[in-house]
Amino acid sequence: MKRVIIGLSGGVDSSVAAYLLQQQGYEVIGLFMKNWHDDSVTISNECPWLDDSNDAMLVADKLGIPFQTVDLSEQYKERIVDYMFNEYENGRTPNPDVLCNREIKFDVFMKIALDLGADYVATGHYCRKGTIEKDGENVYQLLTGVDGNKDQSYFLCQLSQDQLAKSLFPIGELTKPEVRKIASELDLITADKKDSQGLCFIGKVKLPEFLQQQLKPKEGEIVEIPNDLEVYNQTEPSFNSEEEKLKYLSRKIKYSKTQGKVVGKHQGAHYFTKGQRKGLGVGGTVEPLFVIDTDVEKNIIYTGQGKAHPGLLKKTLFVTNAELHWVRQDLALNTNETLKVKARIRYRQQLENATLLKVEDGIYVNFENYQSAITEGQFVAWYLNDELVGSGVIY
Repeated sequence: MKRVIIGLSGGVDSSVAAYLLQQQGYEVIGLFMKNWHDDSVTISNECPWLDDSNDAMLVADKLGIPFQTVDLSEQYKERIVDYMFNEYENGRTPNPDVLCNREIKFDVFMKIALDLGADYVATGHYCRKGTIEKDGENVYQLLTGVDGNKDQSYFLCQLSQDQLAKSLFPIGELTKPEVRKIASELDLITADKKDSQGLCFIGKVKLPEFLQQQLKPKEGEIVEIPNDLEVYNQTEPSFNSEEEKLKYLSRKIKYSKTQGKVVGKHQGAHYFTKGQRKGLGVGGTVEPLFVIDTDVEKNIIYTGQGKAHPGLLKKTLFVTNAELHWVRQDLALNTNETLKVKARIRYRQQLENATLLKVEDGIYVNFENYQSAITEGQFVAWYLNDELVGSGVIY
């Protein structure tokens, strides 16, 4: 019997995943990861870790599998929380869920599991793993979950071949309703439990309060930029190469206060992110205001009216070599090579047609259609059919 250690989170997905592994004849051990202690910034009774750990224990008991808790809060603080503070401070918007999987679940946690003699680590993610043979070697594929509404491949976009080799995703072939049905037939305590929201493993967090632990509030101005600003209507210059053109299209517009009007105050530019609508506290505009950019150095938030504001829309983004990751290294592009893909810049976004162009210092992702609020620090992931083949941090 192969031994599988499953991350039991106290939710329905990992509960059913554990049961399915049992049915498939694996020796299953449940491990709960404790990653967070500070309850002062979690919204009370929204899944504090104690309830989750208790539910995970009851599920393990019901299934008759060994269970223990591992405390990873030190590594979590170092690799996720500190990174988040740093990114927000620099005016970027990190994606902690993607990082959690890369740094915690499939790295720290996986090492613990392998030390405990596990052959595999399993999670309750809605995605699938494929295996193909290439040049006599096994190549692992990260495939989308069958439930298009719940597919979580995007969150695993930073996994490596080594990590995939040791991973199992038992519920990837099922839909959410099917998972809930199995859980209620087994009478598991998690059968009707709501899906957890907010930061991975922390629960629902009040982000400004969370960030205020290290990033102090500082009053600044909210500036509204008109949508007929001259820079939006410039004639495109002529280019000597496709790379030159993409560099131009992916450029960041530098705003200044003189281009718009001051419409309000805020408590810190680093608490806001591109595309954000809530929390600005400015009324009286024809259409709602959206954040189109933040300047953390001058502590100014630039906004524009309506979803179609040109400051929100862009077709091209760049990923540096340092932040570029191929799940399928065998498909990595060489300089000047292009690849037609489907891509997304956030979880649950519809996949969009795009073309990749590899250049000397990174890769351009050029979308067919305009994308809203392409945000520095977030991840772009690209797919060939139903396989996620690569990703990168938006520069």
